[in-house]
Formats: sequence, structure tokens, C-alpha cells
Amino acid sequence: MMRYRKFLSFVVPVLALLIILVWQYRAADQAVVRIGVLHSLSGTMAASETPLVDAVRLAVEEANATGGVNGARIEMIVSDCRSDAGYCAEQAEKLITKEHVRALFGCWTSACRKAVRPVVERHDNLLFYPVQYEGLEQSPNIIYTGAAPNQQIIPMVSWAMQQHGRRAYLIGSDYVFPRTANNIVKKLLVARGGQLVTERYVPMGEQDFDAIAGEIAAQRPDFVVNTLNGDSNLYFFRALQKAGISADVIPVFSTSIAEAELATIGPERVAGHYAVWNYFQSVDSIENRAFVERFRQRFGSRRVLDDPMEAAYIGVHLWVNAQRDAGTPDAYSVRIALGRQTLNAPAGIVAVDAETQHLWKPVRIGRARADGQFDIIWQSGRSVAPAPFPFFIPHAGRDGMAGGDK
Repeated sequence: MMRYRKFLSFVVPVLALLIILVWQYRAADQAVVRIGVLHSLSGTMAASETPLVDAVRLAVEEANATGGVNGARIEMIVSDCRSDAGYCAEQAEKLITKEHVRALFGCWTSACRKAVRPVVERHDNLLFYPVQYEGLEQSPNIIYTGAAPNQQIIPMVSWAMQQHGRRAYLIGSDYVFPRTANNIVKKLLVARGGQLVTERYVPMGEQDFDAIAGEIAAQRPDFVVNTLNGDSNLYFFRALQKAGISADVIPVFSTSIAEAELATIGPERVAGHYAVWNYFQSVDSIENRAFVERFRQRFGSRRVLDDPMEAAYIGVHLWVNAQRDAGTPDAYSVRIALGRQTLNAPAGIVAVDAETQHLWKPVRIGRARADGQFDIIWQSGRSVAPAPFPFFIPHAGRDGMAGGDK
């Protein structure tokens, strides 16, 4: 009997301690909300995508400093997509099923987004997609925080024709976004009496642009529409410079070159050429100056910000605010709350369009400077309603399948 009592006197406290530790572990685990970050930290898209991870990190840290999500701390898990859409989809599946993330923030190319889309739809998760794109898509499980076609491609070509002429040369990477975007461009050229000079596509990661630069020099279009993505832009502008093509003679309008890309390419090579975005670091507002200061205090005084980074940053804050408004992790409730979100963002006032889950955003055209920044030479002056389905482009419905997808 004495041995039994001694045994109990030893075992009971140990069991009690184990129960307390397990309870504390579960309580701590429940006090964490995980999100997944899907961006390419290696491969041809690394220079463009890596900075977006820091933008997400800043937003997460700011949210955690103000209480996180309903008292739970946000923890971000970063996966390298390796500039491979299929691999990125595999990582999305892993983050949702193994890490139990509540939302995903990431992708750059449309090929990546299209690969990840069925994953988030199958698991009823959310993807916040931060990059301008070709439109013709809508998903209840994607929040599109980048520009729709009427917030970048359409105003870009319209302005280029007004200011520089009607003859356009199209160069792009050979995948979904450039081909579909250029279908929109060609429709605009026809509608406005323009002329397509030449249309060329190259593989992702292409480095040899001497022949294309020579063709541009020989054909002398009024302007070039550049839908190249990734480090191909470096080699394209090198070839233009080698061929003696300057911005004052044949200006290039780029859809995927922002401040981060200027730093990689060398701003002197791109100076005088154009980009169209919703946000530039040079936006003159109290909100943007504070945003730039916070980012540089956190990541370094020489770092630059660009449109996809700002879109990635505000995506986190929109999600956090929706979670707080919903007061529950239930996916349906959060999506309803997202449709009510408005934010005084660094770019200006943005709002989630409840019907399309794209954002109302301002539109700006910038001319690249030799110091790596952009002079804003035109802006919409107010937020523009998203139109992901341009009325003049045929499509098979709002399922993301449209002509030009490859």
C-alpha cells in the first residue's frame, strides 16, 4: 500500500505537469495564424519577386504590432517557387495541407497564378495575387490586388498612340500574359486606326535580343510595347542600347518593369522609357512617404519600392482587416468581409470590388529616370473601377479560359 501511495505521489504530479504543458502547447499553437508566401527566390523571376517577400513581411509585422488577427499572431511561411509554375502549385498544396495556412500571398506570372488557382479552389483557401495581369479571369478564391487590363494595358496603349504615333511593335515572353495582353493591344490598334508593325515572342529567360533590336531599328515603329518578364528585360535593354535605339526616337512602354527591375537592369539603360503602374515610389503623398520610410527603416535605406511590392503589402492588410471584421476564421465570412474593404494605401484609395474581387485603383504613367526612379507624367486622378473582362475581347465566360492562353 505504501509503495502504491509513493507511486501515485510521483506519477500524479508528473501527469499534471504533462497535461499543463500539452495545454500550453495547444494554446500557443492556437494563438498563431499561418499564412503562406509563394514567390520565386531563384530562377529567371527572382529579381522581380524576391522584394515582394519583404513587403509582405513588413505588413505582417505591422499587423502583429496592432494585435495580429483577433489576438492571434501571424506567422508567415515562405516557399521558393523557383520560377516554375508547376512547382509553385505543389508548394501551395503543401502549405495548405501540411502547414494549414489560412491564406496564400504570391505568384507573379499568370502561368503561376493559373497553376495555383485550382489548388486554392479545391481547398477553399485564398490567394492574394499582387501583379498586373491580362484579365479575363475571376475566381472566388483569388483577390487580385494588381491591375486589371483597364488599369494598365488599355490606358498605356491609348496614351502611347496619342503622344507618339500609331505604329506599334510588340515584344513579349511566350506565355499567358503577354499573348493575351497583346490580343488586347491589337484590338485597340484596330479600333483607333493604329498599325501593328511586328509581334514577337521569346522563351522565358531568353538572353539573345540582338536580332530583335536590329529589327526594331530597321522598322522604326512609333513605340514598342514590352511584355517581357523576368531577367530577359536586362538583355533586351542591353541589346537596344547596343543597337543605338534611344527613348527619344523609339520609346518602349513596359508592363513589368518597375523600380526593382531598374536597379537590376541599370537605370541608365532604361532612362526615358515608360512604365504604367498604379503605384510608383515617387508618389507624393503623406501615406506613401510614411510607407517608404517604414520600409527603409526595416530593410535598409537604399532599398526601393515598386508597384507589385505595394500590392503585396496592401493585400496583407486587406486580409487582416477582413479577418478582424469577420471575427471568425470561416472562409465564407472572410470573403464577404473582404468585399467591404477600403484602404488609404500608399498608391491612394483602393477598395475591393465585391463582384470581381479586383481592386479599384488609380492609374499612373511614369518615365524612367537615370537615378532609378520614375517621373509621373500622367495619372487618372482617382481610383478606377476594375474591368477584368474588356467588352471588346471575346471570352468563354468568367472561368479564366480565354483566347491566347498557353
